[in-house]
Amino acid sequence: MNYYALTAEELGRGAKIPIVKLGDSGEVFYELALTMVETIEKNNAAGEKTVLICPVGPVGQYPIFVRLVNERRVSLKNCWFFNMDEYLNDDGTYIDEASPLSFRGFMNRIVYGKIDPELLMPAAQRVFPDPADPKRGDDLIEELGGVDVAFGGIGINGHLAFNEADDDMSAADFGRLGTRVVRLTPETRTANAIGDRGGAIDAMPKLAVTIGIKQILGARKVRLGVFREWHRAVIRQAAYGPVTAHFPASLLQNHPDAVIYANNVAAQRPFAE
Repeated sequence: MNYYALTAEELGRGAKIPIVKLGDSGEVFYELALTMVETIEKNNAAGEKTVLICPVGPVGQYPIFVRLVNERRVSLKNCWFFNMDEYLNDDGTYIDEASPLSFRGFMNRIVYGKIDPELLMPAAQRVFPDPADPKRGDDLIEELGGVDVAFGGIGINGHLAFNEADDDMSAADFGRLGTRVVRLTPETRTANAIGDRGGAIDAMPKLAVTIGIKQILGARKVRLGVFREWHRAVIRQAAYGPVTAHFPASLLQNHPDAVIYANNVAAQRPFAE
């Protein structure tokens, strides 16, 4: 199937991952934020904990999430947020939290620092993958009974978090990978350099720590948001292409409850023959 030829109107028909086509990017971010809030509210009402996997990319959902939490007085005291990943220095340690590239810094400034302290969860429940002890987060997720919803985007080579494409692994073996330190691919560093470093690829970190693809695929729900022009091809390959470690997002075709939200830019046909 030539999935790249699918028009915006055809996109979603017969897709192996459901695609919800929306208007502008704000609608995509609102759906992600609302799902976060409603999941927490539902679990709070039932006296149950909430466990979420959270990205720093996309990030447009967080100002909406913060506003809804503060306005609705949604307690996060029984929530655990597991962030997907973080950049590392060449020696395998976290980059400085003060760096504009730091995902830890972003979450503290834009999310945790703007939520009413009366509603905020304890610091121990805001978990980043640890390059010095990668298995710690995986074990904690198991102890908590698994992840309610994993949120995220899709990288240009199909990565989820920083689970980079691997042509030497079977899809089954790749799907069993846990949290670990990874070397970022040239594709990822290039795409991120365009947005974060004005195209300065050599100024981008070469290493990162990522939550495992196993933890993402093990979430009860997965909700992804795509909104860039290059997502036009990515969304089609993820939802229609073969299931392969060459394009990790394709593994979600076998997930029981995964959804991709696409704006009107990402829904367009990537190119004409």
